[in-house]
Amino acid sequence: MTLDIIMTVLSLGLILVACSVFVNAIEWVGKKLNFHEGIVGSVFAAVGTALPETIIPIIAIVFATGPQADEIGIGAIAGAPFMLGTLTFFITGLTVIIYTLRGKRSLKMDVDISIFSKDLTFFIVIYGIAVLTTFIHNHYLIRTAIAIILLLSYAYYLKVIMAEDAAAIGDVEPLYLTRFFKRPTNLMWIIIQLLVGLVGITLGAHFFIGNVEDMSKLLGIAPLILSIIITPIATELPEKMNSIMWVGRNKDTLALGNVTGAMVFQSCFPVVFGILFTPWNLQGITMLSAILALTSAILTLAWVKFKGTINPFVLMFGGVLYTIFIVYVFHGPLT
Repeated sequence: MTLDIIMTVLSLGLILVACSVFVNAIEWVGKKLNFHEGIVGSVFAAVGTALPETIIPIIAIVFATGPQADEIGIGAIAGAPFMLGTLTFFITGLTVIIYTLRGKRSLKMDVDISIFSKDLTFFIVIYGIAVLTTFIHNHYLIRTAIAIILLLSYAYYLKVIMAEDAAAIGDVEPLYLTRFFKRPTNLMWIIIQLLVGLVGITLGAHFFIGNVEDMSKLLGIAPLILSIIITPIATELPEKMNSIMWVGRNKDTLALGNVTGAMVFQSCFPVVFGILFTPWNLQGITMLSAILALTSAILTLAWVKFKGTINPFVLMFGGVLYTIFIVYVFHGPLT
């Protein structure tokens, strides 16, 4: 147990360092290629940091055996957007408040509302359709058609986001690699650092999850709880860390885009895999997590449409929904 704790802390440190390297590189990608903040945050950063939680359920479904294999895979798929829309929203809002109290920034969040709204709208529609598909899970041909539509919808999402007239990437810190090696900053070095960051994030998440799973088994935690609560917390660490870093730098569009863009990505690719290669019969805490993720997105979008802005206290409501889920898990039926 002691070794697991030490390795967990070390892997968390690796994730933190890798996220810093990744954030620095992804900002330079946007600056070098003249991409606006929406593309960098909601697409490049979101897809890059979503890779760990995308790979894990696929591996669980393809290689795991036994009666709970599909259930654990589906739990991991549903757990990712749930964690992003509740716990990560909460942490982002709380971070804004903490930085404000420390005098590092203002309480007002400078977010591109158009991109933020589009991200949430796409997520609600795509994930909503995916959740409703569970009621026709016995009709495989219909499920396949829906899966194809969901997959194609991400291509349309990319087209919409790239067409946005958003703010360009502002000032960025010197690229870590070129500063260290005293080389000119060009696209080759940016890509190398980006890959280093992604590899570090993936390895860190892999080691973190492995050690958390070992400790969970020693403590006798149920596999479904592990897949829908503990594993997504670990795999969503890159999004959380990136958002914290960007909030501290007053780059709120990047901070929230990393989260909402990942929600859109997670509602397409892993969900499509689940629809095609599992029974896709959402029930119990898996269905509850999906409903709460959608509830968080719907309420946040409603606030944005009504007020035309977003603030940290609205984001922190995700913590209330997460608490409801935790209370149900440990005091309700695990079915």
